[in-house]
Amino acid sequence: MIRNTCLTILALLAVLGVHAQELQVKVSVNHSQIQGTDNSVFENLQQTIEQFMNERAWTDLQFQKNERIQCNLNLTVNKYLRDENRFECTALIQANRPVFNAAYNTTLYNNRDANFNFVFQQFDQLSFAEENIDNQLTALLAYYALLMIGLDLDSFAPMGGTDVLQRCLVLVNNAQNLGFTGWKSFEDNRNRFAVINDYMDEGMKPFRQLQYDYYRKGLDEMTNNAERGRTEISAALENDLKQAHENKPLSLLPQTWTDYKKDELANIYKGKGTQKEKQRIYDILMGLNASQNNSWEAIKQ
Repeated sequence: MIRNTCLTILALLAVLGVHAQELQVKVSVNHSQIQGTDNSVFENLQQTIEQFMNERAWTDLQFQKNERIQCNLNLTVNKYLRDENRFECTALIQANRPVFNAAYNTTLYNNRDANFNFVFQQFDQLSFAEENIDNQLTALLAYYALLMIGLDLDSFAPMGGTDVLQRCLVLVNNAQNLGFTGWKSFEDNRNRFAVINDYMDEGMKPFRQLQYDYYRKGLDEMTNNAERGRTEISAALENDLKQAHENKPLSLLPQTWTDYKKDELANIYKGKGTQKEKQRIYDILMGLNASQNNSWEAIKQ
């Protein structure tokens, strides 16, 4: 009896230990612009980042292996100052979400960080403590880890990522003295502070509600009932997305979102729905992001 109980406990601990991690991040480091440097430092950087992001449990939530958030972190090294161990990079960060009962992954987050700069010496071991932000690289990685997890949780429950996103905002505030670009308020309306500050702004609650209404009530429903799913997506765009833009016209979150959702949105409506519905959606998206006019024109077809 005791032996069976112990085995059960050990089995549970094993499951929790193996499957607690939330992220499955694939990292690439493009160093083609850097000449005369041993490639091993870039290979070690890639491996170290993947290990740090994938082997750490960022929350107390339990994710099964097949539930881990699939992410890509693509770094382009623009400058490497070997004597200072300093990297100046551009980062492309993307997180995907599976659509229920479909062999389709939708983009949950996609953004470019032009100031992904840090110090890293080959074979450095990365450590991180949220209450003491003293390392630029771990601060960057933690920021995007928390942001992507928070957005994923928002897509499964209304405001479900609030606690995690609040931690991300606290991290930004604690990173103010790191001495690197991207953390300070009013420095840039696209920087890391601006992004998380907008997510947590009271006026942008409709944008966070959009994450649930669009993904959970809309895309997840389309496999079962395409008409009902599209109707929910239309309501999300008309109510949540439009309201967020009206509440905070200077926020770039709605525009950024439509930048990476343009093809998906065009496919949802192209050849489907009524012309009246298509026109309403076209008008909303054109008002938000006229630069993607070609995609919005496809909606009306």
